[in-house]
Amino acid sequence: MNKLPIGDDEEARIARDIEAVSRIDAVPSILRLICKNTGMGFAAVARVTEQSWTACVVRDEVNFGLVAGGQLDLHTTLCFESRAARASIVIDNFSEDPVYHGHHTARIYNLGSYISVPIVLPDGRYFGNLCAIDPNPNEISNARTLGMFEVFADLIAIQLATEGRQRAAEAALFDERENSGLREQFIAVLGHDLRNPLSAVSATAELLTLRRNEPDLVKIGQRLKTTTSRMARLIDDVMDFARGRLGSGIGVSIEDVDDLATALRVVVAEAREANPERMLADDIAISTSVRCDRMRVQQLLSNLLGNAITHGAVELPVTVQARVESGEFVLTVSNGGNVIAPDILIKVFEPYWRPPTSKPGGGLGLGLYICKQIVGAHGGTLDVRSCAAEGTVFVARLPIGV
Repeated sequence: MNKLPIGDDEEARIARDIEAVSRIDAVPSILRLICKNTGMGFAAVARVTEQSWTACVVRDEVNFGLVAGGQLDLHTTLCFESRAARASIVIDNFSEDPVYHGHHTARIYNLGSYISVPIVLPDGRYFGNLCAIDPNPNEISNARTLGMFEVFADLIAIQLATEGRQRAAEAALFDERENSGLREQFIAVLGHDLRNPLSAVSATAELLTLRRNEPDLVKIGQRLKTTTSRMARLIDDVMDFARGRLGSGIGVSIEDVDDLATALRVVVAEAREANPERMLADDIAISTSVRCDRMRVQQLLSNLLGNAITHGAVELPVTVQARVESGEFVLTVSNGGNVIAPDILIKVFEPYWRPPTSKPGGGLGLGLYICKQIVGAHGGTLDVRSCAAEGTVFVARLPIGV
C-alpha cells in the first residue's frame, strides 16, 4: 500500500485529481453512508488509470491501512477489471461467487465482499471507482445498494466535471485576456450548461432531506443543498458578468417595492442558517415604498454579506443596516478584522480579482463586481472604506424614485 513508481506527469495529474475530490464536501458523508447502509468496513473514491490505483478519499473502519494518496498495485485490484469493462462488480461472498471464487484480489487483501462502481465523467472520460470492501460477506448484490452507488458515483462525476470546467474557465480568464470576446461567450455557455446537472444534484439533495427517519441522509441532503446553493450563486454571478461584457448589461426590473425590509431580512436569515457559527446583526428599518428591483437588491445584500462573512474576523459580528434617508435607500454592511490597505481597497470591485490572502476555492472574485453593476443599474453608488475603528464598511446608495 505504498506509493508505486509512475511517471512525473502521471503523478502530477493524480495529485490534482486527489485535490479535486477532496474539495467535494459531500464525499466523506457519502462514504460514511455507504459503510452504514451496506455493513462494509472500508469505502473509498479511487482514481484509476491505465497505470495506477490511487485512493483519493477513504473511510476505514476495519484498519485496512489505506489513506488518501495511498496506492495499490493496479493489477491486484478488481477496479482494473471494472475499468476495462466499464461495468460495476458486486460480490456478496468471494468463497461462493461462481466467477470470482478464489480470485487473487480476495486472497491478497483477505476480502469477503466487494463492490466497485465506475465514476465516468459527463464527457465519457473514466475517472475511477467508488468502491467498498469488507473481510466478511455482505448482502450487497441488490438493486437498492447498486442504485445507491450509481447515484453517488454520478454525483461525484458531475462535481468533478464542474470543478474541471471552473478551473478551465479561470485559466482562460487569467491567461488568455487577448481572447476576451471568446472568453466571455465561453463563460455564458458554461454557466448555461451547468444548470442542468446542478438541478439534478439539487433535486437529489431535496429528496435526501425528506428522509426524516434517516438522520444521516438528511445531513447529507442539507450539505448538498448548501453546496448547490453556493454553486448556483457562482453561476448567476458568471452569467451576469458575461451578459455585462457581451453588451446587454445587468438587467433590472424597477418597480415599487413595498416589502423591501422583509425581503432583506430573508437574505439575512438565509445567511444565518448557512453560517450558524457567525454573529450577524441587522438593523433594517424601511417604512416607505422603494422603487427598485427587489431580487437584484436581495442579490446585492447576499453578495455583500457573503464577502463580509468570508473576509471578516470570525470572532467579530457582521452588521447589516438599511434605511431610507434624504430620498435614498442606504444599505450598509460592515465587518471587523484586519484593515484593508488603500492599494488593495481600490481593486475590490474589479472582476476576477481576489485579495492575496484568499483561500483556494473561495469563489471567482465576481461578487463585489456584480454588486457594483447592480447599484449602477439603479443609478446609485457603492463605496467602501476600511479602518481600525469601523472595520470594513460597504455603503450602497440607491435613489428611491428612479
